[in-house]
Amino acid sequence: MTAGSSVPTAEEPTAQETSAPASPDGPAPRPRLVRDLSLSALLAGLVVVVVSYSGPLAIVLAAARAAHLDAGQTASWIWAISIGSGLTCIGLSLRTRMPVVTAWSTPGAALLVTSIGSYAYDEVIGAFVVSGLVIALIGVTGIFGRLMRLVPGPVVSAMLAGVLFSFCADVFTSLEHTPLIAGSVLLAYLCGKRWLPRYAVLLALVAGLVCSAASSKLHVRLDHVGLAQPVFTAPGFSVASLIGIAVPLTLATLASQNAPGIGVLTASGYRPDDRLLVGSTGLASAVFALFGSHAVNLAAITAAICTGPEAHRDPRRRYVAGISCGVLYLVVGVFGSTLVAFFAGLPAELVASIGGVALFGALSGGLTGAVREEKDREAALITFLATASGVTLFGIGSAFWGLVCGMVAHLVLNARRRARQDDSGQGGLPA
Repeated sequence: MTAGSSVPTAEEPTAQETSAPASPDGPAPRPRLVRDLSLSALLAGLVVVVVSYSGPLAIVLAAARAAHLDAGQTASWIWAISIGSGLTCIGLSLRTRMPVVTAWSTPGAALLVTSIGSYAYDEVIGAFVVSGLVIALIGVTGIFGRLMRLVPGPVVSAMLAGVLFSFCADVFTSLEHTPLIAGSVLLAYLCGKRWLPRYAVLLALVAGLVCSAASSKLHVRLDHVGLAQPVFTAPGFSVASLIGIAVPLTLATLASQNAPGIGVLTASGYRPDDRLLVGSTGLASAVFALFGSHAVNLAAITAAICTGPEAHRDPRRRYVAGISCGVLYLVVGVFGSTLVAFFAGLPAELVASIGGVALFGALSGGLTGAVREEKDREAALITFLATASGVTLFGIGSAFWGLVCGMVAHLVLNARRRARQDDSGQGGLPA
């Protein structure tokens, strides 16, 4: 096994199935990617893109308004985060054969809403570049990975479950506002899991779209189709922008995005190469910052859609979901605000319901991993509760604070247990 491979499963194919050469007289074997394609994996990538552009993008647009950017600069920002995310999704998923899903930093964009208007735009771009380079340096040196490896597995699983909890609960919250849409999504999903488990999310999406249209809540329209025009901005640098933007953006991206992103892959049975993943996304952030992107990083919530069994029952074939997501990111990026308007026309309850049912499997896996070992259950419970609370301190989201609280609990509880074991051992020593 390599650092970029998944944990072996009972479905491990034989060498003949994976790497045997073709017979000289027979047809050439299909490329591996073609063999691994599946509708469920392609659909998982579609769900990720729908959720991403229907929700988190609104925070980016709010930050653009706070910076008083014109239409061209705003479109360039959308282009940059989309193309940056798309290229890293495709490249890293192909390189590692894992479903690596990247995205723009939502906590980072939230920080910018209140701070970006205080600086000149070229200084903002300079802060974005510096932040990306610092993240890349922290990634390639292995510092980030060493810190993550100190966290026990059940605590990581509990953090994942805490991150996903509210999104899965939104399925039932939506029942209060639009029972027809949310109810049809949930019922179609359950029927799909019973008779067509690989296409349960697809059936839920179709049912939700039909009921949205029937209830006149589907407002999708395309007034015109046009290509996005990226706008290059030469970076400027100031101490104020580096302290006010680069430092909090770096901390928020590492703690609230990359840490849970690594955790999602680990909890799903993969062995992510943190140097490659964090280093690559940091470098992509620095490059695309010149066109407005604030940060490209590992996704957490949407990544769980592609790492779970709904993407494919075989973990080794789920990397196709990451590639699918990347390709769709590129499509949206090329057409910029045209397709963003399309996603904005979907009912919020439909997006919440589809995202929620697509995450059921990942939440189940996180909860199972959290209670796997009795000695870590209390620490995992504290991690889950802190993460699910949604608390934000110093601009850093609850996923990071869940890890902190869980690690403190783990150290305290295990130190007490070790002390008792030591006392018991000493009491049994011969005189």
